[in-house]
Amino acid sequence: MKRYMSEFRYANGLLFLPLFCMTLVMQAIEVAQIMDEVLGANRAEAVLRCIKIAESHVSAALPIQYMTSESVITIRHLFTASWVYSKVVLLGISFLEQERRYRDAIDLLKWLLNCFTCDVRRGYWTLRLSVDLEHLGYTEESLQVAENGLLDPWVRAGSRMALQRRVVRLGKPPRRWKVPSFSRSAMRKIPEVNVQGRPLNSELGAKSRFYNEEGEQCGVEELALYYYAGEGGGWQGVHTESGIWLTIFGLLMWDVIYADVPNVFYTRFQNAPLDLGTDSFYSVRKSSIESHLQKIRDGMAEEYLIKTWETHNGTACRGVNWDRHSLDELRAAVTCVGGRCLASLCELLAQDYQSWSSGMPDLLLWRFNGEYSGEAKLVEVKGPRDRLSEQQRAWLLLLMDCGFVVEVCKVKPS
Repeated sequence: MKRYMSEFRYANGLLFLPLFCMTLVMQAIEVAQIMDEVLGANRAEAVLRCIKIAESHVSAALPIQYMTSESVITIRHLFTASWVYSKVVLLGISFLEQERRYRDAIDLLKWLLNCFTCDVRRGYWTLRLSVDLEHLGYTEESLQVAENGLLDPWVRAGSRMALQRRVVRLGKPPRRWKVPSFSRSAMRKIPEVNVQGRPLNSELGAKSRFYNEEGEQCGVEELALYYYAGEGGGWQGVHTESGIWLTIFGLLMWDVIYADVPNVFYTRFQNAPLDLGTDSFYSVRKSSIESHLQKIRDGMAEEYLIKTWETHNGTACRGVNWDRHSLDELRAAVTCVGGRCLASLCELLAQDYQSWSSGMPDLLLWRFNGEYSGEAKLVEVKGPRDRLSEQQRAWLLLLMDCGFVVEVCKVKPS
């Protein structure tokens, strides 16, 4: 049975919209469920019908829900029918891109950007729009979209860096004569290492499988871990992507997440304050967050980790997986990563949890240089037919700015 934090003054006010609006949310969720089903069955006509339904409902709801002057996204925004329908449309866009129906995808992306003017997803939408325009040969328009996106305060994190890279690549003379100030930073090289393995399959579209040196079948990430543990330098590590980082964030920032802030806890069954994932999470707690982060920089991360583990083990908290990693494993990772990098990443998650809670590299590696010190490395693993996306490359560059050592491991058949 799950445990929840209970020592709060719960808000008494109404969080949700009136009953008729909640009915609209339930109807939107039904459409989203249908969309999932028809995508799985590859039923193109049904996908298009779901998109049309979502478009019509968002257009009708927007005058009430979005035409405001507020610059900070509200909690209530996440519980509207329009939010659900926008996700339906985005699923439809991904389907259209897979079918190479770029004109239809472009129209929908422009519509989303026009409708949702204060939304952290705007960065991803802008990036997709620029890419799709380039697919159709509209290079100048693609460049203009990327340039305008960099002026949008809602374009953040990896999407911002990816757009910078597009501006540099597409904006060469004679299209643009002025070199952007971010050119050198955005186009830095990311270290690479090549690993060879005996392939188990080579089917197009199938996930790559290999034999390791002991003859066991494994994926590219497991093969990379095997390499790094041996000839790659004696590293320990885990294939985790964002999972271990969200766990570390939750454990290190527990006192901040569950601070006594008004109107963010309405029920004892919440696994996080309602404003986590909005701009207000950081702004409301700015002084306490900055003080807490400074202590992490000063070397208190392991102490916070142990305290939270021993006090709250098993208590539901968003992002924290109590079962996947042992305390010893987490302590080793935190010690080797170091306070500066941990504080930088925790700060980014506190400022914009929604953007930073996905997209981390595949592997977290660490090794000790002594009893109380070590080093860490983040590795993105790519199989024989894979390559880094602009978004992934942008994430790695941003992590380099935070002080992390990053690397791309390319697995190739021997």
